[in-house]
Amino acid sequence: MARAPRSAFDITVEQAGIGYAGAPLFRDLDFTLAGGQWTCLLGASGVGKSTLLRLIAGLLRPERGTVRCSDGRPLAGRLAWMGQRDDLLPWLTAQGNVVLGATLRGETPDLARADALLERVGLGRQAHQRPATLSGGERQRVALARTLMEDRPVVLMDEPFSALDAITRARLQSLAAALLEGRTVLLVTHDPLEALRLGHRVHIMAGQPARLEVPIEPAGEPPRDLHDPDLLRLQGDLLAGLADAQDIAA
Repeated sequence: MARAPRSAFDITVEQAGIGYAGAPLFRDLDFTLAGGQWTCLLGASGVGKSTLLRLIAGLLRPERGTVRCSDGRPLAGRLAWMGQRDDLLPWLTAQGNVVLGATLRGETPDLARADALLERVGLGRQAHQRPATLSGGERQRVALARTLMEDRPVVLMDEPFSALDAITRARLQSLAAALLEGRTVLLVTHDPLEALRLGHRVHIMAGQPARLEVPIEPAGEPPRDLHDPDLLRLQGDLLAGLADAQDIAA
């Protein structure tokens, strides 16, 4: 299967404002999602990470400000979503879940491509099994194949690997980095090491209203080696930054 072309446009959030429970969650928030790269977002629970993800996806409207693409075209129809839960339909096979988007749109599913994607995520033999027979890691690999099946240049990911054991999580991080190379990815995570392995840019979101700290930009291309001493040093710095942000918020 041919590699998807590199995403050539940036996504910019400008002067965004939105409230929650009568208080401002963001106020005049500026954020740029660089085309063709992974951007990772960390911060305390409830600070607004998932809200920012939903604003970019168009699932929420900002009370003020804009979300725009640098090529002047709408983002609608050009993004895919992968969440913390796999959200597989239990009555469909792995193959049926991978082609769900096409089925819901009334299109003829490309079963050969779905099978090729399942093969790439290591589930070629499980294509006709239902979710109840698959492990948690296998279900998330089906969800990743479903995301890839949509073939969108932008992928938004909300803690997609957080429920997995450490070994399965590391393997899926590497797999996602390989299969989503060249696409624009925004990953919300609570795991500093995951962010540093995968991100070209790593932001901390903190404060009330929320702001974005100056990003960390790890050297090299993802997925980075877990044994890299520079990566481990950056993990310590990032943990300290997260702790400082929570102390200020408190």
